[in-house]
Amino acid sequence: MGKYRLLALDLDGTLLNDRSEISETNAKWVKHAVDAGVTVCVSTGRGFVSALPFAEQLGLDTPMITVNGGEIWTKPHAIHRRTLLDSEKVMKLHALAEKYGEVWFWAYTTEDIYNKERWVGDTFSRNWLKFGYYTEDTDILSEILKEIQAWDGLEISNSSPYNIEINPQGVSKATALMEVCRLLGYDMSEVVAVGDSMNDIAAIRASGLGVAMGNAQDEVKAAANVVTGSNQEHGVAQVIQNYVLRS
Repeated sequence: MGKYRLLALDLDGTLLNDRSEISETNAKWVKHAVDAGVTVCVSTGRGFVSALPFAEQLGLDTPMITVNGGEIWTKPHAIHRRTLLDSEKVMKLHALAEKYGEVWFWAYTTEDIYNKERWVGDTFSRNWLKFGYYTEDTDILSEILKEIQAWDGLEISNSSPYNIEINPQGVSKATALMEVCRLLGYDMSEVVAVGDSMNDIAAIRASGLGVAMGNAQDEVKAAANVVTGSNQEHGVAQVIQNYVLRS
């Protein structure tokens, strides 16, 4: 066994190519890592339902981190911990979204996903996990960001340069990874974390080896120990070959 025991993989922009697929090359090398005894953990901003097919495709029966750490699963379908986003805050975030008519928004509850086209009747009747905004108008995006940065109790990140993702304060892929390590008896120095966006930065910094994708945002590359190929170049397979199985 090498020095790295856990490989935490972001999905969009990382494990998945631009068609939201796992390439055969990535799938093959993930399997090599699993066969070598490495725990592969999906770590994504997606909700469980949209992350699950990828874990299943790879045959993983290991911990999963979904909605940026808002949910930690000991294995698929076995929830370990959920951290809820206060309904009052969701009301405020929703009102702000409505103020900017052209901005797309979405939010995850423990059961479902709601968005601009289909919002919930009674916000307080749901258990919320995450709220997000999307617009390619970066001026509006930065206005929204400036406004919510003044509010208390929020963890703010993104999963692309054109969105903002909001979790409860203290919830991140990094804190979730620490909990997964605690569950498995691993140390964070034994973790390789791979990602491309702001919601990956804390995990990349906290891990033994933090890897930015070739297509990552500049701040993510600056925070990482190494930069691998892009998500179109099977960058995850490169990480496994060059670091995980070589260590």
